[in-house]
Amino acid sequence: MTEATCHVHTPYGDVIGHRDGTVVAWKGIPYAASTGGEHRFKAPRPVEPWSEPKDCVKFGPVAPQGLDNPVPMDPDTPMSEDCLSVNVWAPEPDGTPRPVMVWIHGGAYSLGSSAQTVYDGRHLAELGDLVIVTVNYRIGAFGFLDLSSFSTEQTEFDANVGLRDMIAALRWVQESIGAFGGDASNVTLFGESSGGASVTTLMTSPATEGLFHRAIVQSAPATSVYGQDRAAQVAARFLEIVDVTPDRIDELKTIDMHRLVAASDTLCYDVPARVPGTLGLAPVVDGEIVPRYPVAAFQKGFAHRIPLIIGTNHDEASIFRLMKSPLMPVTSDTVSEMFRAIANDHSDLPAFRVAEIMSAYPDRSKTAGALAMSRDAGFKMPSLWIADAHSRHSPVWMYRFDHATPMLRAARIGAGHATEIPYVFGNFGTLNRDPTFWLGGRKAAMAVSARVMKRWVAFARHGVPATLDGAKHWPKYAEPTRATLVIDGQDTVVDDPDGDLRVAWGDRVLGFS
Repeated sequence: MTEATCHVHTPYGDVIGHRDGTVVAWKGIPYAASTGGEHRFKAPRPVEPWSEPKDCVKFGPVAPQGLDNPVPMDPDTPMSEDCLSVNVWAPEPDGTPRPVMVWIHGGAYSLGSSAQTVYDGRHLAELGDLVIVTVNYRIGAFGFLDLSSFSTEQTEFDANVGLRDMIAALRWVQESIGAFGGDASNVTLFGESSGGASVTTLMTSPATEGLFHRAIVQSAPATSVYGQDRAAQVAARFLEIVDVTPDRIDELKTIDMHRLVAASDTLCYDVPARVPGTLGLAPVVDGEIVPRYPVAAFQKGFAHRIPLIIGTNHDEASIFRLMKSPLMPVTSDTVSEMFRAIANDHSDLPAFRVAEIMSAYPDRSKTAGALAMSRDAGFKMPSLWIADAHSRHSPVWMYRFDHATPMLRAARIGAGHATEIPYVFGNFGTLNRDPTFWLGGRKAAMAVSARVMKRWVAFARHGVPATLDGAKHWPKYAEPTRATLVIDGQDTVVDDPDGDLRVAWGDRVLGFS
């Protein structure tokens, strides 16, 4: 080992890490084999061991996806179906086992990469003296299109291969993280948006028993998991888009990757445009990896009994209005259409229940009311349903992230979806011409970030988001008080915030399962 590098021996071969501040970073470590050709739409396969040390100085390839999207990507990072890799940041291994945090990125199951600068794990690893792992997994049609209804004797397809990738990465952590100084018996799985919903889904999967021991869920659309009939309809639509008939299904293994990416992008936006409030590509209840609808599984006590932090942002839907994205309904018309679809799909749902919920938003005909309804349907209520159910047998801490810089408030984004991520990782200024601090607010944001990072780290280390010196104590969440940490310039604890809306919605997983 030289002063700038660190060699580590894993079960699959040696990897060379490089000094990054006071920690070492290993980027682009493969945890499974290539997913191209014959292995498209199939469960991940073990990676082939390598004999020569692998220099892990660069991120692995980005999972196939369209590049015309709002996610900032390094143009020098290639795109490939050989994309199943992890990145590790850790203090130089010294024989001391350290807690491990494994990050699942978001992006509506169709966008994003562990190589995004905002997910750089250096600051968390340095602050917490722990090991950070970020995971690349298949997204879009490559990861969340369920073609199993079109399987033949010659061509078989697996469901939920994106989730299967995450499980393979968690197994890699169990096998390999000790070499990086990580404690495989103390793993916290955390994620945001579809990454957060992946965490809640994996918490209900028998396949992940014992693979992680705590969970942090940020802004999860946890009810965006669908049944097999709906999955078959989406798959049929995909075949129409890519112009492949069911009798030629095996051609999917040889079609150019970029043609599939284009079809995936079309499907990703086509489905929510047709049925507001739904995602085109998402996990499926397959009876194996996902045996039940996750929120219902929580309510029936089937989730892994581990400590959980879960929460949402105050203004989740604002960013979708700004981007004019169909991924969330953000107008009065599309929100009303979402509720009509819910009523039509559930004949056992009394019309007065839908009316009660809608009446809880007196300004629903205005933008602010529509955004609030969309936020609550997509993020707030699923998180509350999970917190209520899980707190009946396991420790839960609920938060609401309210902090916004003056510029984000002026832009009417506020504490929008994903705006908490820089505070969690301590990484600001990762967007091109980042406007976050154009009107000031950096000092206050840094103070908020320091508290968030310390709470997340304490939870990963001890299973409790320990009280900080001079900071507000964060009590456990439990019925009926439902204590919630409101994260802002000064943190506060509020019992059952927006309780009137919670009561209006009730505890039924309305329309999403």
